[in-house]
Amino acid sequence: PTVDCFNAVCELIVGDTVSPLDIESKLRRHFTLYDTHGILGCVLAGIDMAAWDILAKSQELPLAAALGGTPTSIKAYNSCGLWTNETADTLPKLAQELISSGDYKAVKMRIGRPDFNLDLDAIRSVKKEIGDDIGLMADFNQSLSLNEAIKRCQALDDEGLYWIEDPIRHDDYEGCAKIRVSINTPIQIGENLLNSLEMKKAIDAEAGDFYMPDVQRIGGVTGWLRAAALAQANALDLSSHLFPEISCHLLSISPTRHWLEYMDWGASVVQEPLKIINGMAITPDRPGIGISWDEKAVEHYLVL
Repeated sequence: PTVDCFNAVCELIVGDTVSPLDIESKLRRHFTLYDTHGILGCVLAGIDMAAWDILAKSQELPLAAALGGTPTSIKAYNSCGLWTNETADTLPKLAQELISSGDYKAVKMRIGRPDFNLDLDAIRSVKKEIGDDIGLMADFNQSLSLNEAIKRCQALDDEGLYWIEDPIRHDDYEGCAKIRVSINTPIQIGENLLNSLEMKKAIDAEAGDFYMPDVQRIGGVTGWLRAAALAQANALDLSSHLFPEISCHLLSISPTRHWLEYMDWGASVVQEPLKIINGMAITPDRPGIGISWDEKAVEHYLVL
């Protein structure tokens, strides 16, 4: 269904000038009655990213420069592991491996086990291993009820976490605000925001200390620009969720940029994976997003 949706939407813009803002406006108007969430929203975001990539390449500029900025190095944390199926015995070694892979200054682990004591043991084992100089983020992935989230987050408040992420449903802004004011550890939200209007609702509700839009969900590059403007207007730190290859460009032009989430999911299908040196993501200065597909690797993963 995703491919069918993509092909159908592309038919609407065949022959159009590659003007990302005009294309985005045209497609949003076309689908006003349908809502642009779910698969359709992802397709529209993908088309938007492609349009910006093409425009930047036509100018022989890296995307960050085409957007009016400069490709820069962005501090990155390693998010490629430390899942809830691991234990306090296995996590310390895994954390060190993540840190050593790019001299990272922060890593993220997932929590939300049925037994909170197992979460606590896991966090403490990793903190003991990596020390206080390495940041540790913890992500609940929306796994808790509000009451349970308040209880658990308060219990974690003295564990030295850099942030606690998505403790409850992403769209329960009032609930997130209640958690936020009950603890000192910053609350990170935003990966499931579907547009800048939703982000404004979250900001107005004071739902999070930090925000981390996902370029695929927030509306592509165009949606990200709106999110970055909101973050700047409200003096909020802005990080990225997934898609590091393009997110490094977007953070480069975001005034309140914070952290890039590094996930290696796309590294195996591109010719030049994003480089992480001394914990910094090196935004490529090649035209466009700066990636070229490894066609043989892509073919290996084809399911159609």
